[in-house]
Amino acid sequence: MSLKTTMLRFVDRVLPVGVADAHCDIPCGIYDPRDAIQAAETVVKMTSLIKDLEAKGLKTAEDHMQLARYTLVKEEHARKAKNDILIIWTDYFNPKRMAGHTDLHEQVWNACKLGSYVKSHADLAKANEFKAALEKIGAIFTAAKAAGL
Repeated sequence: MSLKTTMLRFVDRVLPVGVADAHCDIPCGIYDPRDAIQAAETVVKMTSLIKDLEAKGLKTAEDHMQLARYTLVKEEHARKAKNDILIIWTDYFNPKRMAGHTDLHEQVWNACKLGSYVKSHADLAKANEFKAALEKIGAIFTAAKAAGL
């Protein structure tokens, strides 16, 4: 092994590099609310599975492990949905694209508050409300894009 390789391995152990998730700020035009909506659908499904497991009763270690997996997936997807819709809100929408939707800021804010709630609770009605809120924002996005704005 070369000295260079040895030094790089040492530096990597002492100062490990983490993973960074990002969306570029370059106006690439690749925005799509369907990812956020699909993530919200996962939140609904995981919440439903959690409720089914709860109704059955947590009787075995397998049940507890399944609950942990459902919860983890639900929380990850709620976070993803919020992040995706925030990127669209901050990077895509501008005054011209928001024409006729003066309440879009409030809609996004309310959707994100719902996302925070469903991330930390197993409430099927709120999960469905979260998905519906993202679908409504998605419809505004689709209309603006179709209008060529």
